[in-house]
Amino acid sequence: MGNWLVYILNGLYFASFLFLTSLGLSIILGVMGILNLAHGSLFALGAFVSAWLIGTLTGLPPGIAFLVALLAAMLVAGLMGILIETSIIRPMYTRALEYQLLITFGTLLVIEDLIKMIWGGTAYYASKPFTIMGNMHFLTNQYPVYFLFVIAVSFLAGIAIWLIMGKTRVGIMLRAISMDRDMARAMGIRIGRLNTLAFGMGAALAGLAGALIVPTTPALLGIGMEPLIIAFIVVVLGGLGSLKGALIGSLIVGEIRSFGIVLFPEVELPLLFTIAVLILVVKPEGLFGSK
Repeated sequence: MGNWLVYILNGLYFASFLFLTSLGLSIILGVMGILNLAHGSLFALGAFVSAWLIGTLTGLPPGIAFLVALLAAMLVAGLMGILIETSIIRPMYTRALEYQLLITFGTLLVIEDLIKMIWGGTAYYASKPFTIMGNMHFLTNQYPVYFLFVIAVSFLAGIAIWLIMGKTRVGIMLRAISMDRDMARAMGIRIGRLNTLAFGMGAALAGLAGALIVPTTPALLGIGMEPLIIAFIVVVLGGLGSLKGALIGSLIVGEIRSFGIVLFPEVELPLLFTIAVLILVVKPEGLFGSK
C-alpha cells in the first residue's frame, strides 16, 4: 500500500510541472487563439535563470536564494513573453494558423540560441534545494520533501490563476475576450493590452515550471522540448483553452506516467498517447472543450 501511495504522489509531482506549463498554454490559446510553440523555450529560459542564480547567490541562505531564483525565472520568462507578443505575435492575429505555428517555432529556435549564447552549451546543476529539504518518512518509505513542495507551489499557482480569472475585473475581461473577441472590442475592452498581459502571464507560468524542475534535472539545451510536447497533449486532452481541462488533463497524464514508468516502462510514452487518443475518439473536443 505504501508503494502505491508513493506512485500516486509521484504522479502528482509530474502533474505539477505539466499543469503549470499547460496552464500557460491554455491561457495564451484561450484568450488569444495562438498556438505558442515557443512555450518550451520559455520553460527552458526559466530553468537556466533559476539554475544560474542558485549557483551564483551562494552568500544568501539557500531558501532565500531559491525563492529569488523562482521569482527571477518568472519575471524573466514573463518579460520575454511580453517582448515576443508585442514584437512578433501581434501582427499574426489575423493570419492563418500555419503562420502562427511557423513564427512561434522560429521564436523557439531564436530563444534556444539566445540561451546558448548566454550560458553556453554546458549543463547547469542546482540540486541544493532538493538536498537541503531532505526526506520525510511516509509509511514504510522515505519521500523527498521537495516533491511535496513542488506540488504545493503548483496548487497555489492554480488557486492564484483561478482567483485572477474568476474574481477580478481583469480576469473577467480576459474571459470575455476568449468568448467573443469582437463583442469585447465593441464594449470598449482594450484587447491589445490584455493580450500582452495574457501572454506574459502564460510565459511566467512556463518559467516557474522550468525553475522548479532544475533541483532534480540539470538545465541543458533542449530541456523544454519534452514538457512542450506533453503539455500540448494535456491541452488537447483537457480541451483547448480550458483551465479546468489543463488541471484534469495534467492529473491524468501525470498519473499515467507515474504508474507507466513502474508497471510498463518500455511502453510508457506510447501508453500515454494511446489513452489520449482513446479519450479524443470518444470526445474529440477534449474533456472540457467546446464543440
